[in-house]
Amino acid sequence: MRRLVYYIATTLDGFIAGPDGADPTGPNGFWPIAEDYLQHLVAEYPETLPVQARQALSVTAEGTRFDTVLEGRRTYEIGLAAGIPDAYPHLRHIVFSRTLTELPAPAVELVSGDPVATVRELKQQDGKDIWLIGGAELAGSLYAEIDMLVLKVAPLTLGDGIPLFSRKAAFDPRTWTLTDHTVLKSGAAFLTYTRPTDTDTDTDTA
Repeated sequence: MRRLVYYIATTLDGFIAGPDGADPTGPNGFWPIAEDYLQHLVAEYPETLPVQARQALSVTAEGTRFDTVLEGRRTYEIGLAAGIPDAYPHLRHIVFSRTLTELPAPAVELVSGDPVATVRELKQQDGKDIWLIGGAELAGSLYAEIDMLVLKVAPLTLGDGIPLFSRKAAFDPRTWTLTDHTVLKSGAAFLTYTRPTDTDTDTDTA
């Protein structure tokens, strides 16, 4: 079954953006993008690069991890404000919003219904894993459905900002298993955590 993967850049203190929610990697952004960080993305996660970055870097690789990307309205509108109505035309692109009635990019799917129901349906379909790009509100609503976390941890602290999960998310402590990690010379770390299945946590009582 396909997995829902929250693949997201985060600071050491757990924030994915500043308090204003603007793109921290934009022209006036504060997020460090080192050369080895970019090279790692191209080599390991080429499908997660937005279209303008793929074009600038001459990336054509299809990628092996994701074929679908999910995002909330606020995250989608960051790209829209930059003049990019579909940042991921190489993926099935789904935007969740209860306020938008249409999108300027015909290939981007707009879903106004329950994100949980949609994700459960997607998981039953054939394909690669499903990338949850954010933001915090959508991640909070899908908290119980996330099967894997891939955290791109920057050597950076903010003190305040938009957290990994909206504070509206239900209190539900979960233990994750570290299944992969890569630490770059620039100080960034890629940490992969998988949620144990019921089978993994069962003990032999015979």
